[in-house]
Amino acid sequence: MPAASTGAGAVPNRALITVSIMLATIMQALDTTIANVALPYMQGSLSAAQDQITWVLTSYIVAAAIMTPVTGWITGRLGLKRVFLTSVAGFTVASMLCGGASSLGEMVVFRLLQGVFGAALVPLSQSVLLDINPREKQGQAMAIWGAGIMVGPILGPSLGGWLTFNYDWRWVFYINLPVGILAFLGILVFVRDTRREGGQRFDFLGFALLSLGVGALQVMLDRGEQEDWFGAIEIVVECALAVCGFWMFALWTSIADRPFLNPTLLRDRNFLGSCVLIFVVGIILYATLALLPPMLQDLMDYPVTTAGLVMMPRGIGTMVAMLAVGRLINRVDIRLLLLFGLVVTTFSLYMMTGYSLEMDWWPIVWAGVIQGVGLGFLFVPLSTVAFATLNPALRPEGAGIFSLVRNVGGSIGISMVETLQDRMTQAVHASLAGAVTPFSAALHLPMVQRLWNIHSTAGLAALNQEITRQASMIAYIDNFQFMMLMTLAAVPLLLLLRRARPAPGTAAHAVMD
Repeated sequence: MPAASTGAGAVPNRALITVSIMLATIMQALDTTIANVALPYMQGSLSAAQDQITWVLTSYIVAAAIMTPVTGWITGRLGLKRVFLTSVAGFTVASMLCGGASSLGEMVVFRLLQGVFGAALVPLSQSVLLDINPREKQGQAMAIWGAGIMVGPILGPSLGGWLTFNYDWRWVFYINLPVGILAFLGILVFVRDTRREGGQRFDFLGFALLSLGVGALQVMLDRGEQEDWFGAIEIVVECALAVCGFWMFALWTSIADRPFLNPTLLRDRNFLGSCVLIFVVGIILYATLALLPPMLQDLMDYPVTTAGLVMMPRGIGTMVAMLAVGRLINRVDIRLLLLFGLVVTTFSLYMMTGYSLEMDWWPIVWAGVIQGVGLGFLFVPLSTVAFATLNPALRPEGAGIFSLVRNVGGSIGISMVETLQDRMTQAVHASLAGAVTPFSAALHLPMVQRLWNIHSTAGLAALNQEITRQASMIAYIDNFQFMMLMTLAAVPLLLLLRRARPAPGTAAHAVMD
């Protein structure tokens, strides 16, 4: 039986249970960002192009997104403790396999496994904390849980950079072994099991159709640039599968007795509007974290440890903002908090459009802190308003869909900006190279000729390398501008939301990841 049902105040070993489950939560949270700064190193070891190496990120995010809504049903069938132990063990083993991967194909498969097993860790840890704490201490418990979630974006880049620089990129995965073992043993010894609900129904067909649509769309976006998009049969087939999957899922949802996506959720204007906005937030969050490491390391020659350190303040900005939101959310209209978050995020992306190859690290840090503040003012209020007017019976199901939408937005965002990065780099390179002719007066200056002598093979190669470098930087700036305009375009969506105050217990469900 759940601990809460027997009186949360009498739960033995509450501190040890908290430590055990928070180790699992932190392990999963770290893996959302710890691998980002190591991507350029993985790229060389796994013989992957820049657009291919991002599959390491998208495969994990998509697998976790699809499996998160299933967590409740699996837990009801098998029991919380068994699912928790299986998830921790599977995630740890998958991490070890990722560390030992010798090809991109292996890495993608192992990251998929990591996402499948890791999807349940965060919602289950939240559920256990709510069960073992009395109502008057649940706010404090959620604060501890939220702090664990925020360890990922704060420590992930710097820890990943330090491990990669001092050991090897594989240690960003091997580090999970001791943490996973401690979490497994703690859960095995101290966590009680819950009563199983074997009669609970699950819409396997709806789940399969949605998984088909999301998976086919993601593969199409990941491989489209490499396969020349709709000039390849593979991309046409993947597009057809995605369209059919989503269309059949929508059709089945409208006629099924108990569909995977309860249509009642979509009738709640706040929940629907919040899902659209969190989709945009997912794009900005994950896409930015995917673009910055290669920009810093490949174009600006930052060591991997320095790249991780200059990205770390972004997470600090988010944590500060979330603390401020906690004090303001009951005093200020949530829509004003969301407006502030969108404006601040837009401003941070505007700052990033001013990046240049000659700048120092201060603009990167400041833009990161400001963007972290903006995202912090978006995440908690969005999560709160999504569930404020929702029937309490629908909150667990809504939390899974909300997390699914955010993660799918993140995976699509990563694929989208990587495709734009490649295309814009090629286009800008062609434009810049077209202006380089033997008649360009600047190329005949003595200082320039020492570096880029167009009459020698080495000089031409050096000149082409510099043109590529400049073209790539311009493409990054264009990507930041694209995301800035997307964030700005999301502001009118606030009109979809109705004024709502957090209902009792909403905050606990709101932050479910």
